[in-house]
Amino acid sequence: MKKLFLLRGLPGSGKSTLAKSLSIETTCHVEADMFFINDKGEYNFDASKLKEAHEWCRKEAEEYMKPYGFNTVIVSNTFTQEWEMKPYYELAEKYGYVVFSLVVENRHGGVNEHGVPDETLDKMEKRFELKLR
Repeated sequence: MKKLFLLRGLPGSGKSTLAKSLSIETTCHVEADMFFINDKGEYNFDASKLKEAHEWCRKEAEEYMKPYGFNTVIVSNTFTQEWEMKPYYELAEKYGYVVFSLVVENRHGGVNEHGVPDETLDKMEKRFELKLR
């Protein structure tokens, strides 16, 4: 069974850490934040390129899912609203993946490594949509 894991949560919740701990040889992990890492391994966020980063992430996930691709693909983004996951559900259907959406909570005292301001985190938390059935 081919699986697509969508890891959702606020910055600092541990999405990337969980994705890395789940990764094995037959797994591929991608997230929009990777778009902002330069050749030197430095993170340089540019809000004006956020849409481009998410499109890049979707394309990367699709490359990993194409026939003869990885059995397990992990995408870790904030995914605060349902519509943000829709393109990944469509890819999963197209390539025959079962989707698991996991909400990662910051119950371990994690720190958001990218310095997202508390005001922004509050806004993200308020718009976070859950679909429990």
